[in-house]
Amino acid sequence: MTALLLLPLLLPFALPPLARRALDRLTPVAALWSVAGCALLLAGCTAVALGVLLLLGLLKLPFLAALGELVHPLRTAPGALVVPAALAAAGALARCGWTLGRAALEQGRALRAARAEAGRRPAAGDLCVVDSPRPDAYALPGRPHRVVVTTAMLRSLDGPEREALLAHERAHNAGRHHYALVAAELAAHCHPALRRVRDTVRLAAERAADEAAAASVGDRRLTARAIARAALAAQTAGSGRPARPGFAPGAATGPVPRRVQALLAGPPRPLRAHRATAALLAACAALSCAASATATADVHHRVEIAQGETGR
Repeated sequence: MTALLLLPLLLPFALPPLARRALDRLTPVAALWSVAGCALLLAGCTAVALGVLLLLGLLKLPFLAALGELVHPLRTAPGALVVPAALAAAGALARCGWTLGRAALEQGRALRAARAEAGRRPAAGDLCVVDSPRPDAYALPGRPHRVVVTTAMLRSLDGPEREALLAHERAHNAGRHHYALVAAELAAHCHPALRRVRDTVRLAAERAADEAAAASVGDRRLTARAIARAALAAQTAGSGRPARPGFAPGAATGPVPRRVQALLAGPPRPLRAHRATAALLAACAALSCAASATATADVHHRVEIAQGETGR
């Protein structure tokens, strides 16, 4: 049973290479949602496994066993194994809760500040232009959605390039990409291996918006040029990262050369064989869910036996 609890803790290490494979072989939209969903499920299973390990260790304490009305010894692995595992699980859960809470507060403040800034400016439909010397453009989630672009970014691009840039940001809002980015951010705080998946999800979101923008303006080269010039303008400006939420995607972020190369290579053409990659992601998530659910049910049954509610 304890060995079964290790499976949800080990499977996340398989996701980073699977996520990169998915981005290379699936369409960007399919890669975005499949990888983000798998990461969130693996993170949840990790939290469940850690919680069960912690519970087993706590029930080894006499006063908690009495509080849980255990009239028989709880059948588990030897205490020399369970207690250290419970201590490690307690530390991991505490760190996860601390970093997740701190990130939530920081991102919440950044979102409120960004929406307040956008609210002070007159909007033309969903477009909000901010007077700033920093070239920047991003999709701001919320109600209503906003596409925020600075005057410096507008000056960096010509008319057609501006159209492609705005189409990119509108694609983020239309595709609800911020949900996938939030899922990846949550998962990254639950398991160290999932931190590397966060960058893959961000790249998938940008690639999905790139493809949508190229289809909207009808010119892949124009879209690639707009993204490259926007990224160059933002990089030349320097002075650190703009103050906006991490889940507010922008066209000038991520590995821009790779995105430009993908746009110039033509639209993605997923093959039937690439379904194996999606199947591997699904199998990884399903195996982790099955292991955590089975282990949880087994622990629950053992606790009932220790309480004298069921037979041995």
